[in-house]
Amino acid sequence: MKTNLSRRSFLYSIGVLAAGSAVSMPNHAFGLTRKLRVVLVGTGVRGISFWGKRLVEQYPDLLEFVGLSDINPGRLAFAKEYMKVNCPIYVDFDEMLQKSKPDLVIVCTKDSTHHEFIIKGLAAGSDVLTEKPLTTDETKAQAILDAERKYGKNLIVGFNYRWSPYMTKIKELLQNNEIGEITSVDFNWYLNTHHGASYYRRWHGLMNSGGSLWVHKATHHFDLLNWWIDSDPEEVFAYGALEHYGSNGPFRGKSCRSCPHKQECAYYWDITKDAHSMKLYVAHEEHDGYIRDGCVYRNEIDIYDKMSAQIKYANKVVVNYSLTTYSPFEGWRIAFNGHKGRIEAWLDIPWMKNDHLDQEDLHAAEMNQTKQEDMIQEPLVLYKNWSDYKVIQVASERSGHGGGDRRLHDKIFKNKEAPDPFGHAAGVRDGVMSVLIGIAARKSIDANAPVKIASLTDLKPMPKRIS
Repeated sequence: MKTNLSRRSFLYSIGVLAAGSAVSMPNHAFGLTRKLRVVLVGTGVRGISFWGKRLVEQYPDLLEFVGLSDINPGRLAFAKEYMKVNCPIYVDFDEMLQKSKPDLVIVCTKDSTHHEFIIKGLAAGSDVLTEKPLTTDETKAQAILDAERKYGKNLIVGFNYRWSPYMTKIKELLQNNEIGEITSVDFNWYLNTHHGASYYRRWHGLMNSGGSLWVHKATHHFDLLNWWIDSDPEEVFAYGALEHYGSNGPFRGKSCRSCPHKQECAYYWDITKDAHSMKLYVAHEEHDGYIRDGCVYRNEIDIYDKMSAQIKYANKVVVNYSLTTYSPFEGWRIAFNGHKGRIEAWLDIPWMKNDHLDQEDLHAAEMNQTKQEDMIQEPLVLYKNWSDYKVIQVASERSGHGGGDRRLHDKIFKNKEAPDPFGHAAGVRDGVMSVLIGIAARKSIDANAPVKIASLTDLKPMPKRIS
């Protein structure tokens, strides 16, 4: 049933899922003349929605789920019901691989375990698509690279942010040399007290589970930088600290539900008002002990909540990056400096448009996979040296990571042959390079010294990025 398919053709066909998404392809995109046989491991909210229910609903003629796996049998049963699939479910991933014979394994487990399922999937003769981040440390990254080379199968990492119209417009201006050769970049990302705090309630707050937000969250941002700058990172120097969450709090409890400080804690979150979280997580705590509404002040939290880094690229561009995790608002700002001018861009900075956005609703809209909104206009500014600046209005949307989620899937399943002039498609090298910046930042903080990217894996930074 399978035909020979070159690595370049494969990567082009699927576009890429540079950091959080993935797939089945129209008929022969995977060299098949039948439906793609897909299995999913990890049935948390991202797995069963973006890589689960949405694929089932949007591409029923192109793929079929032939297995679901999770260590939590209760959550696994709920996932099958929620996704409306009729496939077997497995607590044992190895058993699922053996019995289901998948063409594609989608990995949506805890970040620190991605490598286990990626390597097993490749070894079983399946292509693998993993949620971002690819993995959490350099040893696991090297093991993944070695496995992909050894078994001759393909690994995809889903980077959905690249595909949004706003991010694409920035890429277009840079690629068209509107500001000349890029020399430096300032990039600031703000997580608010709703979304930012949520990471500290979950397993993401533990270094050995998510590798810190340098890896879990910032992999999105670093992939964008690598794509925009069109070069590989070469060296990282970083600062970071835990000063707000964790043991810094005035009180603590096991969970928000059981906490005696509900009335006085600004971070109190009533999970009982979230019916989906109650059914997916709370109803099945007995199986694995995972608490979805954990206290943001619990002592075991050991990741940073204040982060700043300087990144030097192989093409000599220097980036100043920061991540704030307890901002009053959620948004970001970036500025590119070049020999001929400057680009300034931003999203969701309230005072820029005199907006009064509900921060919880803002995040919910971004994650929404079904709502089709009217297009909105978002500005960016192009400055030319010795000339007037120009405000460019970009047609955008809020849902699905600024429209990136839908466009990524549509490229994969509907428009695979369409030209890709801005290089949205990415390969495993892009996934590795994005996490290596965060890994290097952690190491730099520990050593109080710069860290060379080339010292982490056998991938050598290139002045011109390659996939």
